[in-house]
Amino acid sequence: MVKIEEKNYKEFGKCVRIYNETAEIFVTLDFGPRIIKYALLDKPNVFCEHFSDEPSMKETGWKIYGGHRLWHSPEAVPRTYEADNEKIDYMPIENGIQIRCSIEKTTGLQKHMIIILSEETAETAVIHSVANRGVWPVEYAVWALSVMAEGGTEVIPCNTEDTGLLHNRSMSLWPYTKMTDKRVFWGDKFITLKQTPGAKDAFKIGTTNNNGWAAYFNNGYAFVKRYAHFEGEDYPDNNVSFETYTNDFMLEIETLSPLMKVGPGEMLEHIEVWNLTPDVEVPENNDESIQKAIDKLNIPASLVDDGCGCGDDGCGCGDDCDCEDGHHHHHGDGCDCC
Repeated sequence: MVKIEEKNYKEFGKCVRIYNETAEIFVTLDFGPRIIKYALLDKPNVFCEHFSDEPSMKETGWKIYGGHRLWHSPEAVPRTYEADNEKIDYMPIENGIQIRCSIEKTTGLQKHMIIILSEETAETAVIHSVANRGVWPVEYAVWALSVMAEGGTEVIPCNTEDTGLLHNRSMSLWPYTKMTDKRVFWGDKFITLKQTPGAKDAFKIGTTNNNGWAAYFNNGYAFVKRYAHFEGEDYPDNNVSFETYTNDFMLEIETLSPLMKVGPGEMLEHIEVWNLTPDVEVPENNDESIQKAIDKLNIPASLVDDGCGCGDDGCGCGDDCDCEDGHHHHHGDGCDCC
């Protein structure tokens, strides 16, 4: 049974706690949207916690805080870094909550999140939506970023489809990314990235990630994030739907919706499904060891194949709406799926 209560969490202030007998989620109310904690009961937070009175982006006053956040891409200042330090409202729904933020002053965009916890397990559906409240079309992608706690190892699957003479995957690199960085392992089936506390340089890559998932091993558990990668759609940053970044204190697992031009009164939606598996070991940096570790997680098929997959019949993730496009496309606010 899922329960909901308001409760303070450390220095992050007033939060909504969503919990069952297996896991708990804390969503901040004094700022956000941020899911500041996701954990098995009595276990460490999988997310990084980084509270500071000093802004991370001085130009806008934006603070990283940690946890899981909602942005829109492509990345730019000041658009992406609109400060989200104001209080937010929420509405309880079956097995979770719905958040609706204020309209951003610099963009005319409005962020929404629906967070739904499974009745019995840690499986969680997070439905991210960004609505255009302006008077002209805006092109953007929904960008979901999970800021992971330090010291873990991320696993990213490679596309192994045999496409003959044609390429089967793409990758984007940032100016500060070093291909020889010792934190990254380039395998034939998997890429791993280690979060190293105190590391001097930042590192970031983007991939097509046709498999639609990534895992993070830390403190004896594995966090798995799933999303839908849609073939044939355009994505930001040289057409990648998945990005990851690490620095000296955290690692980000980032997924993106297709890049689309969204008209006034329309919104763009992006769904993630999370899960936690306890009692797992960090794999070694070779494809065989990684494959064995991944097999133990029983990761379901892509969200493209199985719909939401959140395991909750009441979540509405797979509801039909009146729009002609699939749920990865934008639709008018009259659709009940959001």
